[in-house]
Amino acid sequence: MIIVHANLHVKPDQEQMFLEEMKTLLPLTRAEEGNISYELMKNTEKDHHYTMVELWKDVEATTSHNTSAHFTAFVQKASVFMAAPMDLKVFSGEVVKRD
Repeated sequence: MIIVHANLHVKPDQEQMFLEEMKTLLPLTRAEEGNISYELMKNTEKDHHYTMVELWKDVEATTSHNTSAHFTAFVQKASVFMAAPMDLKVFSGEVVKRD
């Protein structure tokens, strides 16, 4: 499984635009083959900061997502509402089962 934490710092005056774009990106991404979970989290300690927490079946699924029409459209618009470059952290892992 591939886990992605995409930390996003949004311009205060563009936050509504960012959230509107998420209304398109989230459901289309969740419907992708190989997507396990795709959740936008709002930071409670820093204003205008979000983290996209993504779980993917494998690297191929992330590659497919990164080249999808809806994600590339989002990336093209991102410079309008992003206050800083995205801080991306990628992990490989597996669920630890508890008894």
